[in-house]
Amino acid sequence: MNRRQLNRWLTTLSLSLFALLALPARAADEAPDALIQRVSAEVLAIIKADKTLMAGDVHRIMTLVDTKVMPYVNFQGMTASAVGPAWRQATPDQRKRLQEEFKTLLVQTYAGALVQVKDNRISVKPLRAAADSTNVTVRTEVIGRGDPVQLDYRLEKIPGEGWKINNLNVLGVWLVETYRSQFRAEINAKGIDGLIATLTDMNKSNAKKS
Repeated sequence: MNRRQLNRWLTTLSLSLFALLALPARAADEAPDALIQRVSAEVLAIIKADKTLMAGDVHRIMTLVDTKVMPYVNFQGMTASAVGPAWRQATPDQRKRLQEEFKTLLVQTYAGALVQVKDNRISVKPLRAAADSTNVTVRTEVIGRGDPVQLDYRLEKIPGEGWKINNLNVLGVWLVETYRSQFRAEINAKGIDGLIATLTDMNKSNAKKS
């Protein structure tokens, strides 16, 4: 992936994750494609109206993510999938640390790209899934300057909680699978604690740049 593709990937990731900020309580009863369609329009209005978010204030974004995003993402499932088989051997404390550092990494990844999403809109494609499906993929395109960018959401329906996102596909690259290959190399070389240390160092370095 070249620098131009990476920048587009980060920009689209920022929009996709931030599109969850305005999810209301009724989301539990909402169809997955309708959910994505509605909140996409809402989040663009939020971003355009908030100069602090447009400026990429990491601390403000972290607060918003904690209060608005995490309740609607199966984040433990995402982290476990990204870590892979080693997750089963991790202690409760190690799992907690991994989730915290992985969340920080994701937030910092798209925080600096928020300023680029102001002219974008999302087009949601018709959902292809059986009525009783509990795992679906909602396919969308981010439309703005230049060619449309592929952005797909993988969602699962959790009993009593409704639809939750557990993976994202940006420009043909699934987020969890991308991190899984990177994390596997770290775990093989340094173990779970080594991965935690690497993520911590990365996050500290990114924080200094923000």
